[in-house]
Amino acid sequence: MEIKIPAVGESVFEALVAKWHKSQGEAVRKDEAICEIETDKITMELHAEADGLLSIVVPAGTTVKIGTVIGGIAEGEVAAAAPAETPLAVATAAPPAAMAAPTEPHLPEAAAGLRSPSSRRAALQTKAFEAPAPTVFAEPAPAPVSRVRSEDPPPYNAKPVDDRVTRQKMTPIRKRIAERLVAVRQQTAMLTTFNEADLGRVMEVRARHKEQFKKKHGVALGYMSFFVKACVEALKEFPAVNARIDGDELVYHHYYNIGVAVGGEKGLVVPVLREADRLHFAEIEGAIQGFSDKVKNNRLELSDLEGGTFTISNGGVYGSLLSTPILNTPQSGVLGMHSIQERPVVRDGQIVIRPMMYLALSYDHRIIDGREAVGFLKTVKEFIEDPEEMLLEG
Repeated sequence: MEIKIPAVGESVFEALVAKWHKSQGEAVRKDEAICEIETDKITMELHAEADGLLSIVVPAGTTVKIGTVIGGIAEGEVAAAAPAETPLAVATAAPPAAMAAPTEPHLPEAAAGLRSPSSRRAALQTKAFEAPAPTVFAEPAPAPVSRVRSEDPPPYNAKPVDDRVTRQKMTPIRKRIAERLVAVRQQTAMLTTFNEADLGRVMEVRARHKEQFKKKHGVALGYMSFFVKACVEALKEFPAVNARIDGDELVYHHYYNIGVAVGGEKGLVVPVLREADRLHFAEIEGAIQGFSDKVKNNRLELSDLEGGTFTISNGGVYGSLLSTPILNTPQSGVLGMHSIQERPVVRDGQIVIRPMMYLALSYDHRIIDGREAVGFLKTVKEFIEDPEEMLLEG
C-alpha cells in the first residue's frame, strides 16, 4: 500500500515531509500516525490505512509535489513479525520429536560452560551420531543499514555555524506568514484605532453562570464568545468592516464568518466560525475548543481556514497589554483583544478600580473611513460592557 501526499486544497501544490513518527521497517497499526507533513498553510498528520511494516521512500526534510509517493506499508506482515518480539516464549517451547535426548533449550556457546561435565559429554556423543538439530531460538532480522530513525533531527532543526550564530531554514508556514505580512504593509492602507472596555459585567456573568453552563453544554464559558457576538452586532451596523476589495469593486458580505486566531507550534492560524450570527454561546465555545484541539494534534484542515470575513486576535492570552493587530487579507478589519488589567477609572465622578481591557481595531482605510472604524469599536465596547442583551438568546 502506497503512502502519498494528499491533495489538501486547490492552491496547494507541494508539501514538506516534516517528520516520520515511525522508523524504516517498523510495524504500524491501522489509523496510527506515521508521518507529519507541512504546507504553506497547515500542518497535518498522515495515518496508516492498514496494519503492516513501514517502508520510507522520502526522508524527512524533503519537499515534494502533491501526489508523490513518500513511502509504503507491506500489509499483513505485522503478525508474522510478532514472534520475534517474544523470544523467551519460543526458547521455552518443547523441542521437535526428532531432536536428541537433551531437553535443555539451545543456549549460546558462551553459556555452555555452565553445564556439568557429564551433560557436556552426553551432548558431544549425541552430536557425533545425529544430524544437527534445527535452531529453536531465532534472532530477529537485522535492520537495513539505511534505517531512518524517527528521533533523528529533521533538517529544519537549528544547525550551529559557530558558537554565536545559528542558521535555521524557514518552514513553509513561516515563509507564507512572512510573505503575507509584507504584502499587507505594501498593498493596504492599514490604520489602527483604540478604545478600552470594562470587563466587569462580563466577568460577573461568567462567574454566575459558568458552572451551570459547563454542566449543560460540556464546555467552559470563555471571553471569546462574548467578543464574537459583539463583533457580529457591530458588523451589522457597520457593513464596510465586513467587506473587501476585489479589483475596482467593493464586495459586501451579508454573512458573518469570524476568524479566531489560534497560536500553534508552527505559527498563527485563523480557523473560521461560519455563520457566527446563527451560533449560540455554547456552539461558539465548542467550535473554538475543537479548533484548538485540531491545532495541537495537527488535524486542522484547509477548509477550516477558508472563507473568513473578519478576524479576532487575542494577544491577551500571552500577556499583551496593547498591540496593533495586522490585517488578515483580503479581509478589511481585525479586532485585537488584550490582557484584563485592574486600573483606576472614573465612574460617576468617583475614582474606582475596574477590570479593563484595551481594544484595537486595525482596518483598511481604502474601504473603511475613520468614523466607521471608531463607531464599530465603540459598538463592540458597548455590548461588552452590557452583555445581557446578547445573552437573551440563551
